[in-house]
Amino acid sequence: MAARQEKKLAEERKHQNMQNGTKASQGQWGRAWEVDWFSLASILFLLTFAPLIVYYFIMSCAQYQCSLTAPLLDLLTGNKHLSDIWNRTPTLTYRAAGIYSLWVTFQVVLYMSFPDFCHKFLPGYVGGVQEGAVTPAGVVNKYQINGLQAWIITHVLWFANASFLHLFSPTIIFDNWIPLLWCANILGYAVSTFAMIKGYFFPTNAKDCKFTGNFFYDYMMGIEFNPRIGKWFDFKLFFNGRPGIVAWTLINLSFAAKQQELHGEVTNSMILVNVLQGIYVLDFFWNEAWYLKTIDICHDHFGWYLGWGDCVWLPYLYTLQGLYLVYHPVQLCTAHALGVLVLGLLGYYIFRATNHQKDLFRRTNGNCRIWGRRPEYIECSYTSVDGTRYHSKLMTSGFWGWARHFNYTGDLMGSLAYCLACGFEHFLPYFYITYMAVLLIHRCLRDEHRCSSKYGKDWERYTAAVPYRLLPGVF
Repeated sequence: MAARQEKKLAEERKHQNMQNGTKASQGQWGRAWEVDWFSLASILFLLTFAPLIVYYFIMSCAQYQCSLTAPLLDLLTGNKHLSDIWNRTPTLTYRAAGIYSLWVTFQVVLYMSFPDFCHKFLPGYVGGVQEGAVTPAGVVNKYQINGLQAWIITHVLWFANASFLHLFSPTIIFDNWIPLLWCANILGYAVSTFAMIKGYFFPTNAKDCKFTGNFFYDYMMGIEFNPRIGKWFDFKLFFNGRPGIVAWTLINLSFAAKQQELHGEVTNSMILVNVLQGIYVLDFFWNEAWYLKTIDICHDHFGWYLGWGDCVWLPYLYTLQGLYLVYHPVQLCTAHALGVLVLGLLGYYIFRATNHQKDLFRRTNGNCRIWGRRPEYIECSYTSVDGTRYHSKLMTSGFWGWARHFNYTGDLMGSLAYCLACGFEHFLPYFYITYMAVLLIHRCLRDEHRCSSKYGKDWERYTAAVPYRLLPGVF
């Protein structure tokens, strides 16, 4: 009798522990369930001012030769009123709306209608149908990886037009830059609003939805983890990669064409920006399958943060260097240009090599060699929402033994190189490195908070083995 009673109590404790583990996983793995006052204040600030910040940067170049202080001084001294600045700002035009609609439609067609063929003839490239990571609800989604193909087709058509067809000017993007901004905002808000409505009324997977009860937080950070239409149109994969990142290199090419038109030459600084950022974009699409394992796809829900951010923030503020060089052409001395090139390539090497080490480690389950040796790692486990226990390994060798986010260090080095190519006369080109430092440090802390909640004491063992986040011996 006593034995049966003890067994029954043990089973009840086990059941309770599983429930508590599931609740902890639900509350901590992925986006937050509760919103504190600081998070809410930050979200309200971004929802209110982020669109104005983008407008201010673009307007300052169009009206004040990229000076960020001149508009404020004009307003504070009474030389101009807000209405004066606004009245000089180009409005939404039918031409811009047509260009933008055709662009987005074209990218949707490339994404949905052309299964990848690049993986069939490019050695080392992983494309076609690939699986993502396990979601908090235990779902493994499949993705059609064809971003490199879309980028190649788009750019072949762009250069064919510039060289032979002459259907439109290569400066078309620059010439409609502000009217296109209004189009991008419309799409960003439309897709974010649709995603929220979809999360409430017809989610793709109800178990992967999170509701905090706070409208503003849910709108910004998203409700659905993987909103989809049909089997293949995945909102996160499409908007993270297309249309914004495919456009990144086209935007820079348009800026270079405008610099040639206005100043009679394309400076070495503009070439450096095009080359270094082009390498980054090509790397993104070459490793699009790897991107399925990053924080955006694995842990972020789809809301305004990703929807509007990918439509507006990314294409408009990540390309500030090229825009600046249209208004302020900079011809660098040889030493300066070489220094920028070396810094950019070294940053890219660290970024790519670090990510390659992690990818190799994951694909082989640790049965590989990192820097000529078998990798060391920490064994970890975690529980999904449905109570399933999963096991994983956190590598402590190679670059991942130097710092827990050394890939971010390489990313920041490359970001700094883009800015240094523009010289030192204005702060505007340096907004990018400032923003990226804040973004990646915040992402670093956010990811570590999630991992700490997800892995518990296993994470403490990992941080003891790799004590630094970004810079060995410093931070």
